[in-house]
Amino acid sequence: MTAVPSGFQTGFPVRPDLVVEAAGADDVRDAVARAASGGLRVAVHATGHGLAGPVEGGVLIDTRRMDSVRIDPVRRTAAIGAGTTWGQVVEAAAPHGLAPLNGSAPGVGAVSYTLGGGLGILGREFGYAADHVRSLDVVTGDGVLRHVTPKDEPELFWGLRGGGHRLGVVTGLETGLVPVERLYGGSLAFDGDGEAGAEVLRRYPEWTRTLPDALTSSVAALVYPDVPQVPEPMRGRYVISVRVAYTGSAAEGERLVAPLRAIGPVLADSLREMPYTDSPSIHNDPPFPHAYYGEGLMLSGLDPQRAVRVLELTGREAPMMTVVQLNHLGGALATGPAAGNAVPYRGAGFLLRLLSPLNGTDVAAVRALYEEAAEVLAPLAVGRSLNFSFGGGDRTDGFHDLRTRERLAGLVSRYDPASLFGGAYGSGGISPDGR
Repeated sequence: MTAVPSGFQTGFPVRPDLVVEAAGADDVRDAVARAASGGLRVAVHATGHGLAGPVEGGVLIDTRRMDSVRIDPVRRTAAIGAGTTWGQVVEAAAPHGLAPLNGSAPGVGAVSYTLGGGLGILGREFGYAADHVRSLDVVTGDGVLRHVTPKDEPELFWGLRGGGHRLGVVTGLETGLVPVERLYGGSLAFDGDGEAGAEVLRRYPEWTRTLPDALTSSVAALVYPDVPQVPEPMRGRYVISVRVAYTGSAAEGERLVAPLRAIGPVLADSLREMPYTDSPSIHNDPPFPHAYYGEGLMLSGLDPQRAVRVLELTGREAPMMTVVQLNHLGGALATGPAAGNAVPYRGAGFLLRLLSPLNGTDVAAVRALYEEAAEVLAPLAVGRSLNFSFGGGDRTDGFHDLRTRERLAGLVSRYDPASLFGGAYGSGGISPDGR
């Protein structure tokens, strides 16, 4: 037995009966077979961003050593190992003028992220990461390593793309890349305690209705700690930022963001033209391991008054630090591939994300706050986001619509009859990486 792997999420204990440090698909297959023979549950650890709750007992397969990346510039594809991070794929694709459909944080596991759908910074133009998968290699509950394509086991191919991890252990996948070398992007930060902050929430929904699909944006709101590590203009302040990623020209990008600049003075402005490899600077997600709890709500639309109320609950007077992020959806996210996949809620207009650090924070208090925020948004909520719900443990209700959930349950009964990977669809386990 190897040591329990350290991960990005430090808020929940990981105490398996056995840890398998896999170097390849054969190791994964052996680990699944061993778990099956012993009647043990199986969980998978890549980077640890998406830990859903405590892991007690069972077999934990650590895939960090399976971090291979192979780019085919002619076919515009990347073959990605189970332990590969998006940062590795971005760096490997860039010399060929290509980019993956990665998220905002380069340290997130690419495969696990994609299994949960994968909402990236270019989502409105190109769709979810799951929409671009060409094939997957997966060890199912019977210990068989399967190469899954649209022609070979099409139903399993459908379910793995957006259905999460409950159909087996994916050892690698091939995904399509897009011809993007540079961006116009960055953020505009406003004083959340002043009039400009409230004005952002009032104007943002209207502004998004004018945008081309090539522009993907989000709003973030949080109270920054008053510490030297935070840039002086933001230190100790409640800040509301609009983040932008646009594949068009910088001149057209400036024209599109002009209504935002007209809102009022900004605390910081990082909008600029950049190589795609610099795109993590748009969101500046923390790169260090920490403890956190999170929730993601898929919304049919956005009512500015309800959004303002959520910010009142989670802002300066909140009982704990809470980061609020509102992602604009639509565009290619609403359509998906012709054959479809298990990514749900294509008609949602926005994703509302809540995330709270847990160091010294009562988890029950965080849940109570989130429930209050969810109550405010209940008339607009259509479901929950699989990639952005952290810490809920066995609470997996709302991750898929009823029809998708029933179809996935049928796949689980076929490919995991012994319930190695979480039992009947909708039960617990480790959720895919987010961000």
